[in-house]
Amino acid sequence: MSCSIAVFCEAMNSAQQLLRSQRDLLLNWTLDHPAPLLRWLRDAEVLSPAHYLSLLERSPSNAVAQALEMVCATEENSQKFLQVLREVQDYYCRDLQVWVERHCRNDVICKPAPEPVKVEEKKPKGLAKLFKGKSKGFTLATDVQAKEELKPSRSVKLANLRVPISAHKTTLLKRTEQLKCYSEGEGVASNSASHIEIRYTDLFVTEDDDLVESSQHEYFDLASRRARIYVHQACQRIRPCHLLEPQGPSGRPPKRIKVKGIAGIGKSVAVQRLVYEWAIGKNMREFTCIFDLRFRELNLIEAPLSLLELLGERFRYLKAALPDLFTSPSSLLFILDGLDEFKFPLVWNSPNKNIDIQSKVPVSELMVALIKGSLLPEASVILTTRPSTEAPKRFFQRCCVVLGFEEDQVKEYTTKFYKDRKVAEKVYNYILSNDNLFVLSFIPLYCYIICTAMAEFFSSGNEDVEDSLELNPPRTVSEVYFCYLFTAVKHHALRGSAERNTPRSEVLSLAKQQLTNLGKLAYENLLQKKIMFSRADLENYGVTPADLQSTFLCHILQPLKEETVEMYSFFHLTVQEHLAALYCAISLFSQEDIIQALDFWCFGLHPPSSRAAPLQNTDLNMDKLESLQMFTRFFMGMLRARLAGQLDGLVLSSMEQLDGIPARLGLWFQDQFKGRELKNQAALNLLHCLMEFHMKEATSMAAPEIKKLNLFKMKLSVVDCAAMHYVLQFSPHKLQELNLGYSNIGNRGLNRLGPILHRCESLYLRYNCLDKQAAILESAVLKSNECQVKKLFMCGNNLGPEGILELWNALEHNTTVEELYLDITGITERGTENIVHCLSKNTSLKTLTIVGNDIGEVGRRRLRELEQRRPGLRIIANFVEDLGLLQAYLDWVEEIRADRDQMDSVKNADALESVLKGLQVAGEQVEKGENAEKAKELQQNIVELLKSSTNLSGGRQVI
Repeated sequence: MSCSIAVFCEAMNSAQQLLRSQRDLLLNWTLDHPAPLLRWLRDAEVLSPAHYLSLLERSPSNAVAQALEMVCATEENSQKFLQVLREVQDYYCRDLQVWVERHCRNDVICKPAPEPVKVEEKKPKGLAKLFKGKSKGFTLATDVQAKEELKPSRSVKLANLRVPISAHKTTLLKRTEQLKCYSEGEGVASNSASHIEIRYTDLFVTEDDDLVESSQHEYFDLASRRARIYVHQACQRIRPCHLLEPQGPSGRPPKRIKVKGIAGIGKSVAVQRLVYEWAIGKNMREFTCIFDLRFRELNLIEAPLSLLELLGERFRYLKAALPDLFTSPSSLLFILDGLDEFKFPLVWNSPNKNIDIQSKVPVSELMVALIKGSLLPEASVILTTRPSTEAPKRFFQRCCVVLGFEEDQVKEYTTKFYKDRKVAEKVYNYILSNDNLFVLSFIPLYCYIICTAMAEFFSSGNEDVEDSLELNPPRTVSEVYFCYLFTAVKHHALRGSAERNTPRSEVLSLAKQQLTNLGKLAYENLLQKKIMFSRADLENYGVTPADLQSTFLCHILQPLKEETVEMYSFFHLTVQEHLAALYCAISLFSQEDIIQALDFWCFGLHPPSSRAAPLQNTDLNMDKLESLQMFTRFFMGMLRARLAGQLDGLVLSSMEQLDGIPARLGLWFQDQFKGRELKNQAALNLLHCLMEFHMKEATSMAAPEIKKLNLFKMKLSVVDCAAMHYVLQFSPHKLQELNLGYSNIGNRGLNRLGPILHRCESLYLRYNCLDKQAAILESAVLKSNECQVKKLFMCGNNLGPEGILELWNALEHNTTVEELYLDITGITERGTENIVHCLSKNTSLKTLTIVGNDIGEVGRRRLRELEQRRPGLRIIANFVEDLGLLQAYLDWVEEIRADRDQMDSVKNADALESVLKGLQVAGEQVEKGENAEKAKELQQNIVELLKSSTNLSGGRQVI
């Protein structure tokens, strides 16, 4: 910092005296906007982190007064305060800047405190008043400007930029320092906000190496992505503030960065935090100016315009400074947020036009040119978008994906959400113990919804609430969403007009018409994949935008505007899906209507004529059926809620034969499993629908028809495993085959499936990130008297010697397992210690494959001894011993070559190295044996694949 501490050494209390004498004056100058001052005081260690956060919760005047009280307590803090004041002076009025120049100059001589500067009136409040006449407030005297030294990190060193850039930073701070939050306590606005420093929680961001675009529902796609990375990979975590840091061999910072992530994952909040950090002077100081543009606002621009015109209109206080700023484009950063919300078509493959900052072109061309770098190639650009929106990776030097929270961040977010730490701990423990909620919680917006819903059950003061929702907190996804919706409705419906224990049906009846209209809007547009609505769209469905701030709608709909944009969207895609499901659950009146609706939503079978509103005008793109899967699950949950009487007050008409619905649905699910060749995702969705419906009668009818379940290469979450367990537990029969190969379920997922594994005749658990704990669990399955497992595939899991010893012990008395595949499972010499003793007593095992394990000479000797004791047992410990095995591995290598995603997903690079080592151990057999040709081909193919994968990853380790 430029102001020397030594300035005040001559008089011990001179800084304290100065600040105490002029405390009211400083308070008056800074109280309207204390954020910069408080943050810099925290970083200067004048304020502790805890004290800093507590001050942000206070009123501005109170916060500054408290900070000044602490500052004046010691001479050292007083001196630090004056240094900080010099750094943050640009955020405040001209009078403060003159005061700083007078008292904090490098050559200042300590003198008794001068008379306070007289100020005629207090600084105007409000954003509009803040910049009215701002140029006057920030104009320094010529001699002061000449002495002011711009920071060396800035590449544009023009003194006349200081005033407009200061105004820009102040404006950005006002726009970015608040995050919307749920309010606790009475009399607090439901759409209140909390300071970003208090509520922001870091996100899990990593490099985006996914080359395969998916058409499935973005939530499931994200779950798959996390299943590939989250369980096992030590992949690179990227803090949002480090997106622009140098990377790769060149060591140059990337100019074009793409950040993708599903709705609600935190992209916009991360960008908001990034802008806030720059505006407050704490990050990315290499940039003279940041322009943050939102595509939803750019939708309003119909006529061609130039970049200068666009920025001049969007940032009017920068208009005169733009020509100076563009003299050094490398010091500029453009943040383009929400490409998925842009309504204009983007043409990426058109030839580059000769466009400069003064060229008038349609706004879509302007954005494409800026993103591609044909316009302002030296400037930096960060683009955020959902995965479903195309923005070719070839235009970006860095592509990242936001994967939400990790477990620690869920805990941190929960702690920040509730003021009561005991409540926060209870809610977090409940989330942790519930698979459905745990998996949902890694999406920040879901985490918000869960925490809002849980407040009803865990917050203090709810002991006397008897009929608010249910006796128990929500367990399934649909219960969580209904809880969130009901909480929002209740807080508004009961405001000043009813008691807390007002019956649920009465509360819902108050909002019946609004929820019905909103649900119809959600459903009919969901079929069209429409997620953004104009004011006219809302009014056509009887939804009044004017009610947004005064009713529960503020929790459901959000305006996509700053001032004049007339576009709206649901708070989140899943909120739209849930409301659509609620609408259908209260609008279908007969069993036949429900069956026709499920045939339509799940399999695209258009319903015959029906009078039910949801079955009218069913115009649906059949290619988009998978996008209705979450909605279908919500529907089953809401149907259960209706049957349980939880939707009383909303139901428009009585449902025919209520008691017969579970049995009728049981028959429908039974028919699907019996009569259809179900694809992986469709089968899994039906299991989830049964779990959300959660009625034993229906599930008991459907489960016995599931003879085989093949979810090979489906990246499964622990909730998927919970759905499988829930349904299959109702089947009395054995499962012929359960194939979960390459599904990355991990120990937690396998543990969830534990109670049904003994009934699986052929159990495929290859490459699932399992370890010793999984081997212990599987050993317990094999020891069970009810075990029916005949084939067990555990290849590619890191079971290790300890886990393998458990398996051998279990097989000593097992009488069912005939084939056991333990390729590449980390078996060492120690892992063979008890193999002879245990397996010589086993009578059922016929085939044992343990290739790709480093068992050493002692291990091989033990295998030879076992073969002598068990002549009927075929042991394959060497790749060249079996032609079929060699061919299988050749096919596997080709599969990985064709689908690079596999290389990233299950540590296949390590597995391939193990295969190479096994081929080398084979030695002479590779040279002379009858399978030598296949072995050499396999060896060569693996070497080439490993080499190409290393090149593709830019020299970094692939996994």
